[in-house]
Amino acid sequence: MKKGNISVFVPHIGCPRKCSFCNQNTITGSCSAPAPDDVKAAVETALLRADYEYEIAFFGGSFTAIDRSYMLSLLEAAKPYVESGKIKGIRCSTRPDAIDDEILSVLKAYGVTAIELGAQSMNDSVLSANLRGHTADDVRNAARLIKEYGFELGLQMMTDLYLSAPETDLESAKEIIKLNPDTVRIYPTVTLRNTYLEKLMLEGKYTPSTIESTVSLCAQLVPMFNDKGIRIIRLGLHASDDVKKNMLGGGYHESLGEMVWSRILLNQILENPPGEYTAYINEKTVSKLKGNKKSNITALENAGYNIKIIYNNSLSANELRLKNGIKNT
Repeated sequence: MKKGNISVFVPHIGCPRKCSFCNQNTITGSCSAPAPDDVKAAVETALLRADYEYEIAFFGGSFTAIDRSYMLSLLEAAKPYVESGKIKGIRCSTRPDAIDDEILSVLKAYGVTAIELGAQSMNDSVLSANLRGHTADDVRNAARLIKEYGFELGLQMMTDLYLSAPETDLESAKEIIKLNPDTVRIYPTVTLRNTYLEKLMLEGKYTPSTIESTVSLCAQLVPMFNDKGIRIIRLGLHASDDVKKNMLGGGYHESLGEMVWSRILLNQILENPPGEYTAYINEKTVSKLKGNKKSNITALENAGYNIKIIYNNSLSANELRLKNGIKNT
């Protein structure tokens, strides 16, 4: 059975400040706060597809920092679907400094099963420069409490923030891995109109990342999480006309995930000396191995590699096995 989220966006609500990158209305395409009836309507519509196993996901704002009575009204609307077994659970996203024992007890009572923290960076200087209003230790403390209460822990990180650098982001990833999250989302920073990053960019103080630098960095980050068994549930912002119309630069591409995996596969081959190789790969992954317009094949040929591709559909997606020699032995 397929798995999916019934996403309910609560843009900006509960956020005590506006972070450097934030324009939630553009990111989510939503401007108004959902009512309990909106939650019920979203669930009932989703349940018409019986081939999916769903979670209700309260995303967009800092869910545990919104007005308490409003938060409880949304949870009240969602709870019966969890109790009846129609919905697997409830997922919410929030700020690290909006988590404590009391709020976790409330979430537990209403059937919340997973909590995602917007860590964004584990570098205090980067967090401060981007107006986050919390520290890396806030992330560590909140992550510890969430796991102690038995919730699934998700952590979200952003790359290429103001005053960050690839080395800083790689260190943040290492610190996030130490917290042993169940899931992670990687969001390369996109500079949007009407944000502090736009102001910094116009003042010449911030330069958005390029797609090339974003792909290169993410191709290092993804294996770090995969090697530790941490599931990456999102890489890059969802495709959105609003984002495309309002972005001024940064690591956004509708096919970012495929581009990153294409680079990962290329890097795996380049770890070996030039020569003749047979590459065994799932048929569904071959386009990633070849790259856009066979860019990987061209790059390998120019570097002295001769690659013969053999389909092996017993291999998992994105898995590559490489053997010396061009023959299939």
